[in-house]
Amino acid sequence: MPNPNAYNDQVVRLFLLASAIWGIVGMLVGMYAAAELAWPALNLDIPWLTFSRLRPAHTFGVIFAFGGSALMGTCYYVVQRTGYTRLALEKLATFTFWGWQLVCVLALVTMPLGITQSKEYAEPEWFIDILIAVVWVSFGAVFFATIARRRVRHIYVANWYYGAFIIAVALLHIVNNVAVPVSMFKSYPVYSGAVDAMVQWWYGHNAVAFFLTAGFLGMMYYFVPRQAQQPLWSYRFSIVNFWALISVYMWAGSHHLLYTALPDWVQSVGMAFSLILLMPSWGSAANGLFTFNGSWHRLRNDPAAKFMVIALVFYAAATLEGSMMAIKTVNSLSHYTDWTVAHVHSGSLGWVAMITIGSLYAMAPRALGRPAMYSHKAMELHFWLHLTGTLLYVIAMWTAGVTEGLMWRATNPDGSLTYPFIDSLLAIKPLYVLRWFGGVLIWLGMWVMAWNLWFTASDARRKIIKPSMVPVPEPEPNQHPVPLPVAS
Repeated sequence: MPNPNAYNDQVVRLFLLASAIWGIVGMLVGMYAAAELAWPALNLDIPWLTFSRLRPAHTFGVIFAFGGSALMGTCYYVVQRTGYTRLALEKLATFTFWGWQLVCVLALVTMPLGITQSKEYAEPEWFIDILIAVVWVSFGAVFFATIARRRVRHIYVANWYYGAFIIAVALLHIVNNVAVPVSMFKSYPVYSGAVDAMVQWWYGHNAVAFFLTAGFLGMMYYFVPRQAQQPLWSYRFSIVNFWALISVYMWAGSHHLLYTALPDWVQSVGMAFSLILLMPSWGSAANGLFTFNGSWHRLRNDPAAKFMVIALVFYAAATLEGSMMAIKTVNSLSHYTDWTVAHVHSGSLGWVAMITIGSLYAMAPRALGRPAMYSHKAMELHFWLHLTGTLLYVIAMWTAGVTEGLMWRATNPDGSLTYPFIDSLLAIKPLYVLRWFGGVLIWLGMWVMAWNLWFTASDARRKIIKPSMVPVPEPEPNQHPVPLPVAS
């Protein structure tokens, strides 16, 4: 029988392990796809090695396999500690782990084989989509059942973000993937034309909003105060940012469809909400950064804190950039260029990956029953590998994107195009090589993290599938269940 007076970190450890493995796999696929853009012969004339098939496998592997495993693992970890209670529905929680890993394996096998819906961030076919829905609803049941059995009245803000992320992703996934199966491996969406595009980018942008933002803000609001050893700068501000973020984000998706067949007023609404979105986004970034006031000295010797602080800087920069790129005049230069790729990876590698890595380094010793990570030097090495790789990648793609945009729109006095398309490809090829090298550094950093986690778990490796026996502390009367006392 499980001990009701001890946290259950069994499933947390499993997700921690899976996240490290999927980080290596997802980054490897992305690195190879980037190499193909610089050296096209690397597809070896093998259909499942072509860029068009590897690219969706890379995005799914990094976002949903690596990021999703980290989100689910940290969610189970945080909800227990902030609720002063053991995880509810433990068998169902274990099912969510194995179910999610099955989803990831099926998706990463079928997409290179060409079994895909060809919808951004929603490529898996109908039979995988059904499994995703079942696993996700189970994940939500475990989370909210644990919230319901909490031993304190207050629900800490990290759980607000995790809860919004769970509910919104379920809604987005189900609505966007309503389809009619015509065979085991093929289905057609019920939407068509501009309606299909609108539904897809309502889903696609809000996958960024709630999977890649709200979920990771939940991670940030728990682990940043822990790592700073400081109270959250402003708890009230975090609640204001929460409601502003989830109210505004839902309406910004049409900025992906500027200058298309979508009605112009819908495009303008997307642009307007994208600009408004900057305020709660910067509010969350500022709240996290100001939490380090008085603790900046910790950055000298704490790589996990370095990851978190730089992640918040990238979050502020990427959200500013995203809002600016939603302006129609800016979008006329940036759209369909590698500037968009730079923006996406500034957010995914700079914000999402770095807050994830910092949080995993903060959580892993506690979940594995160790006083600290095995190698402090390896954490430092990982930080510099990841930061250098990300900067090389993003700067290369920024430069490539602006170069493409300017060359594509350049005209001669008679109105003809100044440059043939091939000239823009030749101009940016060195930047594709630089982007690939940045990806290599990031991939090597994932190996360093996996090695460090493996040896950190040396004492616990035999217990990796057994419940952890971290005791549940008794909450004090009227205590807010937060990492440290909260400032108002």
